[in-house]
Order: sequence, then structure tokens, then C-alpha cells
Amino acid sequence: MADDHKNALLTMLARKSFGLRETRLSAGGSSDYYIDCRTTTLCAEGGRLTGLVILDLLREKQLSPLAVGGLTLGADPVVCNVAAASAWQFGKSPASAAIDGFLVRKEQKAHGAGRRIEGFCKAGAPVVIVDDACSTGASIITAIHSAREAEMRVIGVVCIVEREEAGGRPAVEAAAHGAPFYSVFCAQQVRYAYDDLGRQ
Repeated sequence: MADDHKNALLTMLARKSFGLRETRLSAGGSSDYYIDCRTTTLCAEGGRLTGLVILDLLREKQLSPLAVGGLTLGADPVVCNVAAASAWQFGKSPASAAIDGFLVRKEQKAHGAGRRIEGFCKAGAPVVIVDDACSTGASIITAIHSAREAEMRVIGVVCIVEREEAGGRPAVEAAAHGAPFYSVFCAQQVRYAYDDLGRQ
């Protein structure tokens, strides 16, 4: 079933999120394609598949976080769908088996409680940082630092699509201090799937 979820998500990313056009990269330079994962993660079936695929990956890699979280906005649907998928799958198990979520604001809230993190926030808790894509890794690194400032323990990092040419992996791995970094797909896999759709 895990492979079925993953293959279906790849096809959806190729169909809904990938396109050929000249695009400026956040790292500088340009690319002849773009990938906007949010058009997949924010649709009903794409969101469901996102949650299931990342939950499958966490199990495969034997990561047991109490929560997943990331920087708003790209991480928002990823976090919510992983938490929902875990609740569905663990619905008949102890509540502690489900995975909660948290979101990191780009700037600390200037009013109210003044929080930088919304949702789950417990000192010492093992957490996994998630995002829809990794180019330079800046969003992921911000989330890592914010989780650590809140005294949570980052045990892993997961993104849906990694743009390998953008050089984000070394920066993320350095910030993660030994916690593993996994990508579900690399950008070339999505591109190959897009090409395959065009041949059908």
C-alpha cells in the first residue's frame, strides 16, 4: 500500500504541480521548469496522499515524533495532513500514538501571547520538520531553529520534493545537527513522471 500511495502522489505532482517554463530560483539563477507543490497538497486527494506518504516514510525510517511542524506557508497543508492521517490510522489505538502538528510563523506574533510557534509545543519532545519542497533549505532551517529555540528535539527532516541543483541539502543537514534529512522525491523524478504523462 505504501508504494501505491507514493506512486499516486508522484503522478498527481506531475499532473498538477509541474510545468515547463523559465523560472527564477530563490538560490539565484534560473530553471526551465517549476514545481508548485501547493497545488497538490491543498487539493483533497493530494492532501490525503501527502499525509499517508509521509506517515509511511516515518514508519519506514523508524522515526517516532510526537509532532511534525514547519514554516508557514508551504508546510501548512503537509503538517495538517500528516496529523490527520495519523489520527485516522491510530483512531482505535491509544491517543498517544497519533502525531500532532505545529506551525512556525515567519515573524513572532506582535500581540496576544506573542508566540512564534502555533499548535504543539512541548520542551524535550521529539519532532520532525516537514516542508513541501527544498531548494535553498532556508524555510526548513528557520523551522529547525525555531523548534530548537522552543526546546523541542528535532529528530528528522522530511520534504516532498527536493530540487537537488539548488544546494539546499548540505545547508539543511548542517542545521539538523545529525538528524536525518529525507526527501520523498527529487525534482527529476517529478519531471520524468511529467514526461511519461505526455507520452500516454
